[in-house]
Amino acid sequence: MNGKLRLGILFGGRSGEHDVSLMSARSVLSVLDPNKYEIIPIGITQQGVWVCGTNSEGAGLLDALWERKTGGLTRVTLLPELGQSTLYAVHEKDGGERLEALANLDVIFPVLHGTFGEDGTVQGLFELADLAYVGANVLGSAVGMDKAMFKDVMRANVIPVVESICITRGEIEADIQGVIARAEGLAAYPLFTKPANLGSSVGITKCRNRSDLYEGLMEAAAYDRRVLVERGIVNAREIEVSVLGNDHPQASVPGEVRPSGDFYTYEAKYQDERSELVIPAPIPEETAGRIRELAVRAFQAIDGSGMARADFLLDPRTQEVFLGEINTIPGFTKISMYPKLWEASGLPYAGLIDRLVELAVERKADRDRTERRFRRGR
Repeated sequence: MNGKLRLGILFGGRSGEHDVSLMSARSVLSVLDPNKYEIIPIGITQQGVWVCGTNSEGAGLLDALWERKTGGLTRVTLLPELGQSTLYAVHEKDGGERLEALANLDVIFPVLHGTFGEDGTVQGLFELADLAYVGANVLGSAVGMDKAMFKDVMRANVIPVVESICITRGEIEADIQGVIARAEGLAAYPLFTKPANLGSSVGITKCRNRSDLYEGLMEAAAYDRRVLVERGIVNAREIEVSVLGNDHPQASVPGEVRPSGDFYTYEAKYQDERSELVIPAPIPEETAGRIRELAVRAFQAIDGSGMARADFLLDPRTQEVFLGEINTIPGFTKISMYPKLWEASGLPYAGLIDRLVELAVERKADRDRTERRFRRGR
């Protein structure tokens, strides 16, 4: 493409990870080269309203979403129509609404985490609008987001995961004692309860006894209709790897997370500065190689594209490696593990974002090669 690339940065969202998204977006916006990009910041409120500032500066829009204020901001929307990669301003007029073309987008970077951003829903909108976007497609996003489905796909691909069961909110409400009995039949305590479709450790509980399990099930069910109960590994080491690419993905050096508490909670990730990120992870070279190989295989198994961070558990007693989850839109602050691992692998933060935009354009060109009409006689 000639000239500046019109790059939309989409952040905020309706999920429990709204604030994490704002932190990631602030970092991304701070390093984008204005000589390369015409930057168009787009925010989504916690009520799901899309808004845009009056100019290309994202700081004011970010501050407005932090403060839960949208006065003076312009409502915007994308239309789910072929070729409509136009961002429209929504104006109220004569009791109705009028659309006005605001900007044409070349690429959109969804710096969104959790439901309605990382789960394939917004990616579906981008597909309908025929818009290039950073990150995994609808399938990869949905499978990567749903912890229970992801584990099933990993088992089918002979990638080791920790034993787990999936329970619905309806089952918990109808017979929580029966659910507790099923969970206790999975493994001895500790157990972990997790919303199936959420990240940043929101809604996750480490359960050491039946009382904890009861509370953990109720907590997870508040965030999702499907809840995962997973065997806990005592004193597990948390190893993470960043993956980058489309058809030929590469894995970064592994890093180790040493949380300040029992496990890597939301507070440990974003509020408690005592947690440590050790890069490269102090593990044997053979183990590091296996983890990097599994990360790439998992990325390919969900048809990943662009980026992902693969999170592993290393059992210190047996030295077994288990894949915990894959994050198709990982945390993107300058101190987040995904960019730090690539920086340690030789790709700095700003260069990483440039590469992700290139991969989005590349994947869009590949999608455009797909025939959409049936040709008779072929």
